[in-house]
Amino acid sequence: MLLFIYVKHFWVQKYIACHIFPNFWDKQHENVMNVTFISYLCGRMDKSHKETISIRFISTAFMILAIAIFKPFGLEAGQWQTYLHLLSLFVLGLFSCFITEVILRYAVRMPRSYERGVSYIISRNLRFQLINTPLVALLICLYRHFAMSQLVESNRLSLSNYLETLVIIAFLSFAIGLYWRFKFRSRYLAMELEEIRELNEKLRSLTPDPSPKERGVDSSTDNDSTDKGNHSPLFGRGVGGEAVLRGTTNESVTLQISHLLYIEAVGNYVKVSHLRDEQVHTDMIRSTMKQMEETLHDYPMIVRCHRAFLVNLGQVEQIVSHSGSTQLLIKHCHESLPVSRSNMAQVKATIKGG
Repeated sequence: MLLFIYVKHFWVQKYIACHIFPNFWDKQHENVMNVTFISYLCGRMDKSHKETISIRFISTAFMILAIAIFKPFGLEAGQWQTYLHLLSLFVLGLFSCFITEVILRYAVRMPRSYERGVSYIISRNLRFQLINTPLVALLICLYRHFAMSQLVESNRLSLSNYLETLVIIAFLSFAIGLYWRFKFRSRYLAMELEEIRELNEKLRSLTPDPSPKERGVDSSTDNDSTDKGNHSPLFGRGVGGEAVLRGTTNESVTLQISHLLYIEAVGNYVKVSHLRDEQVHTDMIRSTMKQMEETLHDYPMIVRCHRAFLVNLGQVEQIVSHSGSTQLLIKHCHESLPVSRSNMAQVKATIKGG
């Protein structure tokens, strides 16, 4: 029987190695390399995946340690049963983490990823806590009702018990979250700086070719090259396009899209900063940012970076990150525009998509 199991296992492993993972099979000598399927899977589990499992394990252990110290839910009434209950709560905590990961991946559509930037990681961790905390509280309440109500009558399922458990778990979750936030703060900053560096490199590669006048070339002999240079995917219909920005009154501003620097909301007006005769000019128009966005909708390089600013990414010299805030350094005028967290994703997507 053991021989049959070994032979069967051998041929299953050979089939997997030969047909699914051919690199592990030496067809010439018909020998299975000294790598099993299980070890391959363990090797394929990347460092970030192992780290996530470790974080969930340690966080659950911290929660159980705190419960063991303060002994809520009537745990002080038990003796040796207390350790059994703590072990059961530990298993429930790990199970809740697993369920939350599944919900985030398939329902919320937020898979675990370190490649999507710091803001994505922080946002995902926050959602993890918001889902996991009430789920853990519910599982503990059910466990208290079915396994601990004989020990302490007050453990029976009720709204007050759930709220009590939710407050305790929320406090522990908040404390554990702060611990991991400070622990990985330096790593988050390093990842953020690397992401900013990549965005700046992408910005430099997307900078449109200078006009014939800027290069000192006769425009009549350089029309073809100008047309080609002005049709980067980032700039939609072309950086040479002309736009008319109109207000609610008779005033208007006519400019080349490539010359627009930024638009700022100032009360009931918007300030249009643009280039004219190679000099920076500002014009005030009685309008709203929403109207400006609708007018410039066909130009993907003009995005909202802040509730008070529209920026032409083609005129951004550099992206600067300092103390958790991100700013865009504008060419020619060297002014810095703030980037809000809610608009950072659109700015990144536009630059990377260009």
